[in-house]
Amino acid sequence: MKTKDIQERTFDFAVRIVKLCQRLDEQPGTGRTLGRQLIRAGTSIGANVEEAQAGQSKADFISKYAIALKEARETVFWLRLLAATDILPAVRLSDLQVEAEELTRIIGAIIVSAKSSK
Repeated sequence: MKTKDIQERTFDFAVRIVKLCQRLDEQPGTGRTLGRQLIRAGTSIGANVEEAQAGQSKADFISKYAIALKEARETVFWLRLLAATDILPAVRLSDLQVEAEELTRIIGAIIVSAKSSK
């Protein structure tokens, strides 16, 4: 089985976030509001990973990945909040939560590696 690269993995994650947020957007009130926060953070991870690939310097590359890391951490928060408040069943969010946490660790490792290879 081929391992997905970080660009593909963050893109696939963003697709899943968009689909989840489409469902949240159908709900009135708090679910819709939290969905808007989640879609910004969850799709921004991949966007910043993509931008990093065209970084003008190593510092720019690291900066874009640092933003992706912050967005991944924020995404973990919104997913946890949705589960904790029963806006969506925790079981429905668990796979996304696991993936968001894994992306956080992977992106963190990429940053550490890039910084150490200066």
